[in-house]
Amino acid sequence: MNTKVLFLLGLLAVVAADKLPAYSYGAPQVSEEASEEYEPAKYDFEWAVKDDSSGNDFGHQESRDGDDTQGSYYVQLPDGRLQKVTYYVDGDSGYVAEVSYEGEAQFPESQESHEAPVYAPPRPSYGYPQ
Repeated sequence: MNTKVLFLLGLLAVVAADKLPAYSYGAPQVSEEASEEYEPAKYDFEWAVKDDSSGNDFGHQESRDGDDTQGSYYVQLPDGRLQKVTYYVDGDSGYVAEVSYEGEAQFPESQESHEAPVYAPPRPSYGYPQ
């Protein structure tokens, strides 16, 4: 009796496993009805961050119309200069960037920059105990 039940459960498992969908990793099939014409990309965006307490000041602006893209981004450097990158991409010509700096680098004296005294461990002395 137990053998018949185990046999039927095994047969049921094989039948159920046969009904699972098969997945493949091939390229998707495109039907002629599903093909669509796509519009060329067109967008504009801009964002900026300015936080006086931490000194963070940076931003980015970009616009695109088809294959023509242009934009710029900037960052306030720790030495006081503003670094600005202006770029464009025109079709297949690639990414063309121009980097510029505004202001002059400043390195103010700070208390932390002074040299600390050189540490020398005590010299051992060898001799007879007194």
